[in-house]
Amino acid sequence: MTATMSTPTVDDLPGIIDAVSSWQREGAPMQVHPGDLGWYERFGTEALARALRVWTWGRAQSRDQARSRSEQIAAVGFLDETELIRMAMDPELFDDDELASDIADDLVSRLDDLLPAGAGIVEARFGGALARVLAQRGWSDDEPWTPLHRDLARPVPPGALVIRVVGWELVEDRIRVEASAFPGASLSTERWHQMARGHAYRHGRCLAGYDERGSAVAATTIWSAGTRRPGIIEPLGVHQEHRGRGHGRAITLAAAEALRGMGASSAMVATPSSNVAAVAAYLSAGFESLGEATDLRRPASTMPSEPHATPGNAAPPTHVAPGRAPLAAHITPRE
Repeated sequence: MTATMSTPTVDDLPGIIDAVSSWQREGAPMQVHPGDLGWYERFGTEALARALRVWTWGRAQSRDQARSRSEQIAAVGFLDETELIRMAMDPELFDDDELASDIADDLVSRLDDLLPAGAGIVEARFGGALARVLAQRGWSDDEPWTPLHRDLARPVPPGALVIRVVGWELVEDRIRVEASAFPGASLSTERWHQMARGHAYRHGRCLAGYDERGSAVAATTIWSAGTRRPGIIEPLGVHQEHRGRGHGRAITLAAAEALRGMGASSAMVATPSSNVAAVAAYLSAGFESLGEATDLRRPASTMPSEPHATPGNAAPPTHVAPGRAPLAAHITPRE
């Protein structure tokens, strides 16, 4: 059975987001989350659709209906940054060698222009057959990342900040913190509203943290994948003028408790292992490291096992998304 790669339409997005949500399993390796797609949707639904690649295949419905096949979303690729594709996959198919081989072929044939030799990177932290196939074809370890996890079975103790859920009346506070925490940040009033109208934001929420003077000093966006599934914090930042006062830890605790209130089983984040300060900050907020996971970099010369005849798909939006680390370099252990 051959998997078919396609670029979805805007009308396909709800089904894709719901599929990625259903793949979030407690205890399973961290992979692309519907919140990652929801955060990107601030650029609009058309931009998100252009940034996705979907692998589907037909599967027999029963032995008595061997010819009756229904299309199943098997994997989703998210072109989040230049020369990077982040993968999500149905956990039931993590070890499917045939699917992995089809995806690996597409990465170096149909996506050759977007993932060039020597530079293209695949994030596939769930490992399994895809990681094995890529390694066999010469893909090598790239930058190590540290996924972190906090169980939400019990209430999370509050921090020192006053936490408010961001609606239209607090959007400007959310944007000011984002702009300060992440220089060059792309969030604007219009883009916040685009994100808030998106399908993924049905399970999303923005929070702003205020100090004793009423100043907005920290902010985050949290994303649930549904009841009893892991949620993520993406992104989280502290205003530059208010760092070193424990606000990063306080907003992280608030984010975890809000996810718990939304029914999430746990809170997840991932940050580059080289960002020791961010890792330490999450650990101080009760998160546990799940060890390191490495992305995979395409070798300088790679050929697919069976080249496809179909040319490459349309390029993603020209902007570069602001990175995959919710805290990035904008937090110290004390925050």
